[in-house]
Amino acid sequence: MAIQLQNTRDVRLNGVKIWVYGAAGAGKTTLIHTLPSPVVISAEGGLLSLQDFDIPYIEVRTLDELGEAYTWATESEEAKDFETVALDSITEVGDSVLDAELRANKDGRAAYGELAQKMRRLIRSFRDLKGKHVYFSAELDKMEDEQGRVFYGPAMPGKQLSKKAPYFPDFLFALRVERDSEGNTHRGLLCDTDGLWAAKNRGGKLAQWEAPDLGAIIRKIGGEHDPA
Repeated sequence: MAIQLQNTRDVRLNGVKIWVYGAAGAGKTTLIHTLPSPVVISAEGGLLSLQDFDIPYIEVRTLDELGEAYTWATESEEAKDFETVALDSITEVGDSVLDAELRANKDGRAAYGELAQKMRRLIRSFRDLKGKHVYFSAELDKMEDEQGRVFYGPAMPGKQLSKKAPYFPDFLFALRVERDSEGNTHRGLLCDTDGLWAAKNRGGKLAQWEAPDLGAIIRKIGGEHDPA
């Protein structure tokens, strides 16, 4: 093949790919309004927290519908108006795919194998969207590593996907809700692992804790770009 040299300074033009996980009610969906010009692909139907914001969305219930949404995001003129594609949530998408595979395949191991293959392909397709930021929300899961140590990370159906999930995005954040000594609630994004919660901050431009404002985080990373 013909070699084409590229420059790492242009990586930002492909957008910032962020995966945020957290407990139910932590505010993962609400975070979407802080993204630059988002359109939501909703697999949960739980967009009540965004009702005060003027954000378009596409509702999907099957893998085929999600594929149609991906085609729309990559090929339609309408999609060019949006800087960010927000997939809410990738955990729910995985559960839907698993349900379909278990109905179609009596062999549970084969069903989980198909699930892992289809979800890896799906996640990479959205992660590699050019010219757009991509946001994945995920539920919280309690897991164990090879040494039996407990840690928290994004929830995905099946052991293969759960172990692989932290490696997909460049930026993996845990949305944490903590109470101070006076009982006040504080939300923050853990951007670098503390040994108990999985997190990843590729490039090292973020502090361990950042305010829950994804637009500000994208600017800090240096991910501003002109939409394709």
